Amino acid sequence: MAYDTRIIRTCSKDPWWNLAVEEYLLERVEPDQCILYIWQNENTVVIGRNQNPWRECRTDLLESEGGKLARRLSGGGAVYHDSGNLNYTFVSGRELFDTERWFGVILSAIKSLGIDAEKSGRNDLTAGGRKFSGNAFCIRKQSAYMHGTVLVSTDLDSMSKYLQVSEEKMKSKGVKSVKSRVVNLSELKPGLSADNAAEALIESFRREYGSVADVEGTLRKDRESREAIEELYCKYSSWAWRYGEAPDFDVTYETRFPWGGVEIGFTLQNAMVSKAVVYSDAMDAAYIESLAEVMKGMRFNAEELADQIVEAAMEGPDDVRIMAYDLAGWLRSKCF
Repeated sequence: MAYDTRIIRTCSKDPWWNLAVEEYLLERVEPDQCILYIWQNENTVVIGRNQNPWRECRTDLLESEGGKLARRLSGGGAVYHDSGNLNYTFVSGRELFDTERWFGVILSAIKSLGIDAEKSGRNDLTAGGRKFSGNAFCIRKQSAYMHGTVLVSTDLDSMSKYLQVSEEKMKSKGVKSVKSRVVNLSELKPGLSADNAAEALIESFRREYGSVADVEGTLRKDRESREAIEELYCKYSSWAWRYGEAPDFDVTYETRFPWGGVEIGFTLQNAMVSKAVVYSDAMDAAYIESLAEVMKGMRFNAEELADQIVEAAMEGPDDVRIMAYDLAGWLRSKCF
């Protein structure tokens, strides 16, 4: 089957611009189209859609040293990006969303560089038992993407300096630090650069899709496209999107499940939940985001909140129901 393919590699290292372009592509990809978008950021921490920035990143230190905090559309955890890190996004029409095929493209590229790599779990790629790539997903009604990172020669000291990873998460991964869990591919193949990895990824994509598309250095520069991306840039660079409201709750609970950590903050009025905020590194960003409305207006009672969460998830897919039952059991154990 022939596909309409595009390959885009931006020279921008501004995370807010690069994420704006990514969402622009997601909004405008054709149903029969698959796009490979390659990009890099400089000195950036990117947090997942539902994460608490103050918990995940030493934000003051990052920004005092010229770094940027960015928040992406997808779920998952916080990551550090610099020029030794290569980012990619596969964007397609909803019917062409195929994570296994895309993982295959990445693994083929890495193996073509002489490095033995494999998929680990739902969204990680490893070499020699250590992670060099993490991936996340955003699925909409008509389109979807999978994006991720390749650690080539990232400054792991900066990664450890800026990221704040909970002890519970480290214990769940069976490691003592972020650095001990990950590996730069240049450690396994000395002299390897991010450019080398990008070229290998482009060639692997072309082989898989039979693509003859040229690499586009920029998007179309028509006025409509430029204005749309600039509007998205304003969102991604804004305090409201990156930080949101400073957490100030009456009651807060947190825990970690096999599918991710959860922190729920409740603002109460007359024993009712006037507001709930849910922070999580769970991959299902849409479900986590929906929980706030599910709990809003309920009595602050563990049994009633638990029942409401389960009821709201009954028509959802299996993984959502599993998350709902986990959350309900945990809340009931709090006995409030």
